Amino acid sequence: MAVIYLRHLVHGTKIACMEAEAVYDEKNGWVRFNVDDVENEPVTVNEMKRPRGRPRIEVADKGE
Repeated sequence: MAVIYLRHLVHGTKIACMEAEAVYDEKNGWVRFNVDDVENEPVTVNEMKRPRGRPRIEVADKGE
């Protein structure tokens, strides 16, 4: 079984198991890369964004 590493600017990194899958993905913007040749870690694109707006205020229980 082949292991083909692919990278996309929006979707991040994935592994294709077949040559046909890799060829199809390349038509959709994925690019092959060799894990051993990567000098720097790729930037993670799938991190959660920082929440916007005011933080919630916790209200103390009035029954005490």
